[in-house]
Amino acid sequence: MRRFRAAAALATVTALAAVTGCGGGTDPDAGGNSSPKTLTYWASNQGPDIEADKKILEPELKKFEERTGIKVTLEVVPWSDLLNRILAATTSGQGPDVLNIGNTWSASLQATGALLPWDEAHFDKIGGKDRFVASALGSAGAPGQDPAAVPLYSMAYALYYNKQMFQEAGIEKPPATWDELVAAGKRISKDGKWALGAEGGNLSNNIHQAFVLSQQHGGAFFDDAGKPTFDTPENVAALKQYVDFMAKDKIVAPGNAEYAQNQSLQDFAKDKTAMVLWQSAATSFKAHGMNPDEWGVAPVPVPSGVPGTGAQTNSMVAGINMAVFKNSKNLDGAVEFVEFMTSDEENTLLNKTYGSIPPVKAAQQNAAFAAPDLAVLRDTLAKSATPLPQVPAESQFETAVGTAIKALFADAAAGRPVTDESVKAALAKAQQQMPR
Repeated sequence: MRRFRAAAALATVTALAAVTGCGGGTDPDAGGNSSPKTLTYWASNQGPDIEADKKILEPELKKFEERTGIKVTLEVVPWSDLLNRILAATTSGQGPDVLNIGNTWSASLQATGALLPWDEAHFDKIGGKDRFVASALGSAGAPGQDPAAVPLYSMAYALYYNKQMFQEAGIEKPPATWDELVAAGKRISKDGKWALGAEGGNLSNNIHQAFVLSQQHGGAFFDDAGKPTFDTPENVAALKQYVDFMAKDKIVAPGNAEYAQNQSLQDFAKDKTAMVLWQSAATSFKAHGMNPDEWGVAPVPVPSGVPGTGAQTNSMVAGINMAVFKNSKNLDGAVEFVEFMTSDEENTLLNKTYGSIPPVKAAQQNAAFAAPDLAVLRDTLAKSATPLPQVPAESQFETAVGTAIKALFADAAAGRPVTDESVKAALAKAQQQMPR
């Protein structure tokens, strides 16, 4: 998912939500239809900018209004603000009827009690649970509970590479292993150009990269009981490998330590970097003026070069879910809107526009999603992607560990040593920040 961290103390919010009943509002079992002709919708920023999202979504919302008579008021919320806005709404009750959430937030927001549970009856209203890909549903809430949201856009990480820069460096094919990536990177990183883009200030992206590398080292950030296990040797190795692309291997520019969301994509589009690890990036590249013939797409490297499960995982299950506040004054309309957005027709159109993969099985059959770049993403989701931990403390995990990685990148950029000991200390400090 194109997500950017803006986390708060979710444990406190969860407790407040339990006390306040999620800010009051209409009883969902009563139908909640005091305003049956209006809805408010918080959409996440999926396109190159907020105005682009408005241009994409507003015609679809008008289409929904013409079909149902329900007017939808749209607000596109930047990722930097979205989570804090949602958390505030869970306690105040002053939120939208329908909203987009990063799929990794599902269990955390589910724990507040503010979101409508998607039980069998609600899924039946949108065509049934079996319309959706299993991996996408697996990132819609805690195991053993009714999902807190419905999948809308599915994404996976891939390695995007600049064909011209590879050719100039005499590199014939994209790297399949990390050793190959570092070797290629050292051939490219000279004369003001760098091999790999990173975003040290993007906490979510930090977590996504660290999670995948942890999987490849045989690690985990939580045990089976949901307790944090941040400073294990496997996780230390994962974080050090990622930060070492700058600190040791010298294939990431030091300035990337401060980069925020999408800055690495801009550098890639301007031929400043030859590779970037990103999720569903084609739309952004096109918006920055790149011709699709200028870049290639390959699976994210793995230790052996053959992606798969376990130690060969090469992506988290990325994506965007749609949720409904259960204190909505128009619950029936909200569910009807989710049905519209996840219909075969609409899910095909929106995912095609955004360059993502439909989580709706029937929509995936559209020929547009067989294109080479999307085929890599679809294959990754099907064979070698793993969901981030669906635990109530996931939001704090992203903030604490993402911030630790940001600080390690700052050390690397400043020339300070990044060692096993310093990485372990950073992870231990992050674990101390988790709710007990």
